[in-house]
Amino acid sequence: MDDIIQTDAALNPGNSGGPLVNSRGEVIGVNTMVILPAQGICFAIAIDTAKYVTGWLIKDGRIRRSYIGVGGRNTKIDRRVVRYRNLPVETGLLVLYVEPDSPAQAAGLREGDIMVEFDGQPVASIDALHKLLTGAKVGVKSRLSVIRRTERIELDIVPEESRTKAA
Repeated sequence: MDDIIQTDAALNPGNSGGPLVNSRGEVIGVNTMVILPAQGICFAIAIDTAKYVTGWLIKDGRIRRSYIGVGGRNTKIDRRVVRYRNLPVETGLLVLYVEPDSPAQAAGLREGDIMVEFDGQPVASIDALHKLLTGAKVGVKSRLSVIRRTERIELDIVPEESRTKAA
């Protein structure tokens, strides 16, 4: 999980939503959960993430996310391919599954492709892709750069509004 703070600050069940404060009195997160069987390990959402989400909830009453319809995992890209293709990243998102009738299928994305850029931004991991699939991308044609075998291919993709938690 991205932008999550692990803390040893005491958090009791039912106390989620309170501030996580540093030694200077600055709010750095919002306490979220505790895993009691794991010696009381606690987690908080980073304050920048909380501010972002709060802004959208106030404005729209919900969080809009875009989705392209892929399942994948992070993968390392061969150094020779990185150098030869002048890639912005040394890791990417290996596509393991393309949903039928999804934006990814319509764009021509295939299982085995490695996503390296979305709309001009590097995609080094699935977390990086999730950060880029914002509500602002819904219905907007974006450029997707993939490595297929050893070739770099540019695809046009139009993300849809997410109805689930899939990428």
